[in-house]
Amino acid sequence: MVIAALLSLLSISAAAHIFFLIAYVRTRDESYLRKFLNTAVINVIIACACIFIGIFRPALVRAIDGPTLMWLMSGIIMMLMALLQISIFMKVRARASLPEYYHYNYFGKKVLNPSVLKAVDVVLFFLSLPFLIVAGAYFVARIVRQLL
Repeated sequence: MVIAALLSLLSISAAAHIFFLIAYVRTRDESYLRKFLNTAVINVIIACACIFIGIFRPALVRAIDGPTLMWLMSGIIMMLMALLQISIFMKVRARASLPEYYHYNYFGKKVLNPSVLKAVDVVLFFLSLPFLIVAGAYFVARIVRQLL
């Protein structure tokens, strides 16, 4: 149980690590760089703890229920990708309501400028889509299998 919790924590920390890297590249904010470095240190510490437990207590590694752990991890990945896509949608929607991102045409209709949708948002949306679909399909299929 301890090793499964550590592996789950390691994967969540790795996802946060990647998120902070992307956030730092997008904004060049130094706080994201510090968070990125902190998650790198946390990842190394958790991985070392997993290695030591695996070396000195191999029975704990054999006791891991792999399918259940994979199911939980796919649910976490699905939720993170869904939250990422929701945040992208909310940012674009907020930008669309700002006056510098739209104008009115001759007939009085609101026309959005192409700058309302940034290239980074499009790339993140389409890169996260396969992870959302695969992890979500596995997570939902396991739930349906458990219920039937």
